[in-house]
Amino acid sequence: MPKIREMYQAVVNRDSSYEGIFYLGVKTTGVFCKPGCRARIPKLENIEFFSSTKSAFAKGYRPCKVCKPENLNGTTPPWINRLNLEIENDRSKKWSDEELKLIGIDPSGVRRWFKKKYDMTFHNYIRKIRLSNAITEMKNGETMTQAAFAQGYESLSGFIDAMKSFTGKTPTESKNVKFLSVDKINTQLGPMIACAMDDGIYLLEFEDRRMLKTQMKRIIRGNKVVPVLSKHKYIKQIEEELQLYFEGKLSEFKTPFKMTGTEFQKSVWNQLLKIPFGETICYEELAARIGNPTAQRAVANANGFNSIGIVIPCHRVIGKDGNLRGYGGKVWRKKKLLDLESANNNAD
Repeated sequence: MPKIREMYQAVVNRDSSYEGIFYLGVKTTGVFCKPGCRARIPKLENIEFFSSTKSAFAKGYRPCKVCKPENLNGTTPPWINRLNLEIENDRSKKWSDEELKLIGIDPSGVRRWFKKKYDMTFHNYIRKIRLSNAITEMKNGETMTQAAFAQGYESLSGFIDAMKSFTGKTPTESKNVKFLSVDKINTQLGPMIACAMDDGIYLLEFEDRRMLKTQMKRIIRGNKVVPVLSKHKYIKQIEEELQLYFEGKLSEFKTPFKMTGTEFQKSVWNQLLKIPFGETICYEELAARIGNPTAQRAVANANGFNSIGIVIPCHRVIGKDGNLRGYGGKVWRKKKLLDLESANNNAD
């Protein structure tokens, strides 16, 4: 998190560019807020700062009724939506701090947001977009020179070096590269990382999952793809479906997905898809359902390797004694998911 004085100044200024970066708990009222909350500004000595809604809840704070921080969990501020639209309208543009200021956006806020959301600088994000655009143009028949200059590169040598750094290949070789679109989406239980190609979702994991990097590497190597931060129709679709799911309005996902794993793992994941919404089974039963009742440990490992969380409902598998056991997305989320499904299943 930023330094305390910086965070308090953001609170005083009601600076929405810090939303998703930190939360503040007000000791005198017992509520926690977003930095841009319109409620009365508390004194510094009455504030406790948190990096997530989870940590604020854990300390006993309840969400503010004015700014509703529990619904934030990384929600994109309006000024970032506006910037993304500007980027989409001119994907080859080089953005300077002065150009950001001209459209009324604070460059320091942009830097904080992209570091928090994507763990990279804004300019690195733009660079990757320009390179992916160049590859698309070359696939569509443009020459390397045309693609390079169309994306704002002033020399072919600089373009070639940038492309090698991005894909590990020369521009000519990169024409055959398959891209895996990667983006962060927001849910009521925290940000999730989603990856997709034109045949469906390949990964959907909570951002803080310990095995996220391992899962990403497995999918990239298994499908021989290059990850690129970009929007995708299936990422948009799953984000909309997750919103309905958390609102209790959806129990079956329609977004297509692709499994990356061994045949055994896929057999386990296909059985997970057959567990009805609002119900649970134990690991022993899951092993029996795939026709291998003694493979409980292997089944549990396959369950843990599921890379499409919630959609492939590995959270619906619990211990025979009713204990929740483990969950890659954290056990507290597993309980939340099961409670949500149980409540909405009973409501039906």
